[in-house]
Amino acid sequence: MANDAVLRSCLICLAAIILVVGICTQSFKKMVATYVVGVLGIAGVILPDWAYFNRDFSRWTSPMTAEERAAQIAQRSGSKRFRIYYMRVAIYTTVYALALNKWWTFVSN
Repeated sequence: MANDAVLRSCLICLAAIILVVGICTQSFKKMVATYVVGVLGIAGVILPDWAYFNRDFSRWTSPMTAEERAAQIAQRSGSKRFRIYYMRVAIYTTVYALALNKWWTFVSN
C-alpha cells in the first residue's frame, strides 16, 4: 500500500471503539471480539482498492496478466478511484450485516 494513512485512521478509530466497549462492558472477551470484527471489517473495506480486487468479481479467481496490470496503472491517472460492482456490494452487505448483528448480540449481553 503506497499511502497507508487511511489504514492508520481506521485502526485509530477501531482502537477508540475498543476502548469504549471495554469501558462500558468491562469485559476483555468483548474487547477481543470487537478487535477481531473490526480488523476483519477494515481488511474487507480497504482490500478491494488494490488492483487485483478492483476487477470484475468473476475474474478474482484468475491471476492478473501483464496487460491487465498495465491497464490498471494507466487507469490510475483518471479521476475515478472506486468502481462499484453490484455483486461485491451485495456480498459485503450480507457478510457485514451478519457480522455486526453477531457482534452486537455478543457485546450487548
